[in-house]
Amino acid sequence: MTYDAVTYRVSDGWAEITLNRPDVYNAYTQEMLAELNMAIEDATDDDSVYAIILTGEGKGFCSGKDVSATEKPEYRMQKVDRLGKVASAMRLLYNGPKPSIAAVNGPAVGGGMELALSCDFRVMSENAFFRDAHAAIGATPATGGGWILPRMIGEARAKQAVLLGDDISAEEAGELGIAVDVVSDDELMDAAREIAKRLRDMPAVALRESKRLVDPTVRSFDEHAHMVLDSRWACEQDPESAEAGAAMKEGREPEFDREY
Repeated sequence: MTYDAVTYRVSDGWAEITLNRPDVYNAYTQEMLAELNMAIEDATDDDSVYAIILTGEGKGFCSGKDVSATEKPEYRMQKVDRLGKVASAMRLLYNGPKPSIAAVNGPAVGGGMELALSCDFRVMSENAFFRDAHAAIGATPATGGGWILPRMIGEARAKQAVLLGDDISAEEAGELGIAVDVVSDDELMDAAREIAKRLRDMPAVALRESKRLVDPTVRSFDEHAHMVLDSRWACEQDPESAEAGAAMKEGREPEFDREY
């Protein structure tokens, strides 16, 4: 697959997807969203990829929709098509089997914030921030601002961000637990790659099943317990899980039969 609006690179057991429209702080167009979805799908389907890093080129992570490149829709289906591409990318990151890391290198605004929130982990540069600008421009948040954010930081602070448009700085994101690390610009990708390396070196089936079980949606104890049984059985059948258990007993590092 050849990409224009994103760059896609696989090495060392993880994929790096970079939004590549730096002149507009990586604001997305329909074409970029289509490529982003395809890149995440490629990473998900690639057996040599154990984690996904999403970042932006230049000084911004993603400034949301490129309003200069978006025509006002005449039909509901046109609006649904664009929002559907954003929602699809978010679902692939949030619900997909491969763990994901957002390396937030600058402003993450509107849909850009929501893409970052859809990842499993966020590392932020010191000058980065989150901003939900939807209400100020006569729109509403999508799943990131309206569903993920309140579950991360609570309803009250989420309403400050969504209704008042108050920024969440990198420092505050670290304090709130949104970001796992806040580092300098020069250290950002190294920090994200270190997380990817740690994820890569875990038993893959156990890691993916664990991601599936850590789910904030409303589910009864009984439903969750049945999921746990299914996940534990999947691990029982997995050679990497067996090797990880044996390595722990023997006091050594596990050795997985992989190529990347």
